[in-house]
Amino acid sequence: MNIGVLKESRTGENRVAVNPAIAGSWVKENHKVWVESGAGHGSSYTDEQYSAAGVLVADRNTVMQEAALLIQINVPEEALIASIPQGKWLMSMLYHRSNTALVEALNSRNISAWSLDAIPRISRAQSMDVLSSQSNLAGFRSVILGAHYMKKVFPLMMTAAGTITPARVLIFGVGVAGLQAIATAKRLGAIVEATDVRPETKEQVESLGGKFIEVKGAEVSSQGGYAGEASEEYRRLQREAVNKSLAQADLVITTALVPGRKAPILIDEEQLALMKNGSVLVDMAVEQGGNCPASVADQVVVKGGVTLVGVSNLPSTLATNASDLFSRNVAEFMKLLAPKGEAVVNLEDEILEACLICHEGTIRKQS
Repeated sequence: MNIGVLKESRTGENRVAVNPAIAGSWVKENHKVWVESGAGHGSSYTDEQYSAAGVLVADRNTVMQEAALLIQINVPEEALIASIPQGKWLMSMLYHRSNTALVEALNSRNISAWSLDAIPRISRAQSMDVLSSQSNLAGFRSVILGAHYMKKVFPLMMTAAGTITPARVLIFGVGVAGLQAIATAKRLGAIVEATDVRPETKEQVESLGGKFIEVKGAEVSSQGGYAGEASEEYRRLQREAVNKSLAQADLVITTALVPGRKAPILIDEEQLALMKNGSVLVDMAVEQGGNCPASVADQVVVKGGVTLVGVSNLPSTLATNASDLFSRNVAEFMKLLAPKGEAVVNLEDEILEACLICHEGTIRKQS
């Protein structure tokens, strides 16, 4: 099979969808692999490393012409879609619920599109779950960013000049990113509290040494591995439960996302005013509107003495690790898609069925 790896065109993106090790393993399996020149530079992978692995390095047009399957990380731009030859296959994170126009554009060119963000969160698909692998790194980075902008240290310190009390960290959302943030903050010596709409996450928080802020009477269950959307009643009760901790926190990290929708507001203007002067808020949902309305995408702003950090693409700041994990996810998905060397559309497999967004002129998954 001819496989092509495209260079990411998103501003500030340093990751690459397939690293030299995985690309080289495909070459050994008798695939012909092409990579766009410079695709790995942001992740510290050179064209020479790809060439040494037996990969063919070329310009974008050559890659698109030669490869039957094109792979990239981010949602394809309109200009890229228009330049992909008709009848090709594309694999990326499409977020099809939010990008219906792009899906229609892909379908109009008879491009079969596989959306990696649509991989179902089931046990068999864990090794392919790109959202989890990238969120894990994002959760780690969020704490490091918070530490950078804070004006105090995380751990308890006893010095000749006196004792420094540990920092207090509050985390909204106990998914993959939230759990890694809890673990990282605890390793740095902070007192950590966390809240989530799913009461079953309490045990996970406590297993990492954090305190779970419980909201009783209006719990929300999981839906397909994601937290369901919270009701207005739940948000009111959560607000009352967390405000005391919010006022004491030195660092607040918000992680709540709803697939295909704008991020829910977790910290409104009134609650922001409760936060201490000098405290920091890292809004991990800023790309989808933010969990705090005062957050600004790709900017660090100060409001009422609170530093709001809004980095849209946290995994890209750890590009080498992020690319390696994404590559392994893709490699596992490829074992399912092309078990005998050529891609097959096996819609009896629930993973492939969930990820195939459009195929042979038909849009299979709507918003």
